[in-house]
Amino acid sequence: MCLADIVMTETSPAVASIVDFAKTAPEVSVSSPSADRLLAGTPRQKTSNVFSDAGGKFFAGVWESTPGKWRVSYSENEFCHVTAGRIRITDQAGDGREFGAGDTFVVPAGFEGTWEVLEAARKLYVIYEP
Repeated sequence: MCLADIVMTETSPAVASIVDFAKTAPEVSVSSPSADRLLAGTPRQKTSNVFSDAGGKFFAGVWESTPGKWRVSYSENEFCHVTAGRIRITDQAGDGREFGAGDTFVVPAGFEGTWEVLEAARKLYVIYEP
């Protein structure tokens, strides 16, 4: 997922208060990687952006995808916690890492490579755009 895939919603409260993912009903965005980034499969992605800050630099929510592989180029820092499925992220040098349910990692701004969903996956994400 890239920042461009996040849909700003009005789920962020005007007054600072705790945002409980279990008690927030965000708008769900359905998408696919653009044709110029797609490498394999026909992945369908659902993004439920639960929180967006007023400055448009910080986002948190839930992302899901069916299997497929696409190119990524990150301008943002993204914290990910996989809750279901399996993914593989590979950098431009060809070094790949697999993550499954329970795994947590960060994709730093500037990362370029591929994102591959091996088994239908779901993750919690937190994104900060510097």
